[in-house]
Amino acid sequence: MAKSKKFIFITGGVVSSLGKGLAGASIAALLESRGVQVTLLKMDPYINVDPGTMNPTQHGEVFVLEDGTECDLDLGHYERFTSGVQLSKKNNFTTGQVYDTVIQNERKGKYLGQTVQVIPHITDEIKRRIHDAAGSADVAIVEVGGTVGDIESLPFIEAIRQMKFEMGRENVLYVHLTLVPYIAAAGELKTKPTQHSVAQLRHEGIEADILLCRTDRPLSEEIKNKIGLFCNLEKGRVFTAEDADTIYDVPQKLHTEGVDDKIVELLNMWTSKPNVSPWADISQKIHNPKHEVRIGVVGKYVELKESYKSLNEALFHGGIANHAKVKLDFIDAEDMMKEAKLEEMLSRVDGILVPGGFGSRGIEGKIAAARYARENKKPFFGICLGMQIAVIEYARNVVGWKDANSAEFDPNSSHLVIDFMEEQRGLEKMGGTMRLGAWDCELVTGTQAFAAYKKSQISERHRHRYEVNNTYRDEIAGKGMIFSGFCRDNRLSTKGGLVEMIELKDHPYFVGCQFHPEFKSKPLAPHPLFGSFVAAALSTKKK
Repeated sequence: MAKSKKFIFITGGVVSSLGKGLAGASIAALLESRGVQVTLLKMDPYINVDPGTMNPTQHGEVFVLEDGTECDLDLGHYERFTSGVQLSKKNNFTTGQVYDTVIQNERKGKYLGQTVQVIPHITDEIKRRIHDAAGSADVAIVEVGGTVGDIESLPFIEAIRQMKFEMGRENVLYVHLTLVPYIAAAGELKTKPTQHSVAQLRHEGIEADILLCRTDRPLSEEIKNKIGLFCNLEKGRVFTAEDADTIYDVPQKLHTEGVDDKIVELLNMWTSKPNVSPWADISQKIHNPKHEVRIGVVGKYVELKESYKSLNEALFHGGIANHAKVKLDFIDAEDMMKEAKLEEMLSRVDGILVPGGFGSRGIEGKIAAARYARENKKPFFGICLGMQIAVIEYARNVVGWKDANSAEFDPNSSHLVIDFMEEQRGLEKMGGTMRLGAWDCELVTGTQAFAAYKKSQISERHRHRYEVNNTYRDEIAGKGMIFSGFCRDNRLSTKGGLVEMIELKDHPYFVGCQFHPEFKSKPLAPHPLFGSFVAAALSTKKK
């Protein structure tokens, strides 16, 4: 008899940002440790077709998958916490995509003249996408974006409600993440927000099977029993989801609580014994570092760290690879335009990183930071735009082209050392039209890039419209900049290949890459560029 596919639906209540994505990723990690093949899906309730054109200060970073899909940052958590999961465009969809599909189907006459409604047409399309994303996995973990009670989420809630009846009770599990706040004035934990959240979920037709209670301290058995009584849950289905010092403690914490044991019991699954020792090793390295290093991140979205979520985590992973604690200084690029401020902020860090981004705000400050790193022999890592500004700075101050710039910022410059990719000229639509996803890169032997990867052929993910202008490449190289990585894919029309990596020879560490290595870094497999960057910063600090 064929094995039944299992679905775990994760909902959240009371407030947003409780960590549904992390909960789903941690559950996936625990099930993987038991030999279960998992996949994950995020359903976003906003109307946008994808987050690619959304402001990162509102929605956080845009994560990019291997196939070029621009998606929600939670998919970054899904990939970081798992080893056998290969996500694609099927693993994240929005209300906008669902309605667009249904409207297009109606226009094509696929509904045979029916009145098109939320039920069944919208909910059927949601369920079709859930099954499609589940693929061949044993268990599909599905996160419902937003909070229970949101108008936008109601079609998603209705669709997953129907699935329990269609798939059978042993094949569908509802995990509800909610808040149990500690009220200092009263000196006690309050369960009422959780009670109301579960009641609202029940009002929408779903009985929670498991409660994960976000709190800043352990829940006593008395509190758990009280929550279970008022939320109609038997003993053993209410779990503490306590605040953790690091997100990489969460899988172990949930395992210690017995969450994965209860999940496999309720889904009537046979699995091997869990092996959480890799996560224990990671925790040991994080909580007992041998070294400490400070990295300055010079960007324009420093007020919201979620804008650089994958970057921050990848730097953290670089620390794990070097048994080091990485402290981050988020530095506003506009402050770098003031010389006194630049010296004050950058002299105290051990390494400087300039991340990707769009728009002209803060560009001159980023260029000043790259010059400071170059002249003061401070380890430097430029990613995407960060690599481009390093080229601009070098062209201005070493080659001597004082007006050198990018077509993104000054199209009238006589030295456009950074210019539009040929494929990007004349595009009218902004969404999903950049150079996206995985592309191969060939590294030059004997370079810092080759030393980091220890191989000449790599594949990395991209998200950009501009490139190093090959017209000026030989002259810049003649003045000492090394172009250490190239993409020569036949899909590109650029003659001579696309510059993917740059570096400087007489410098402790000065490396730039056109791609986004942070998207492929994991705590259990730190990315080599972040590992080598943190190592260089540590070495410079010791000297």
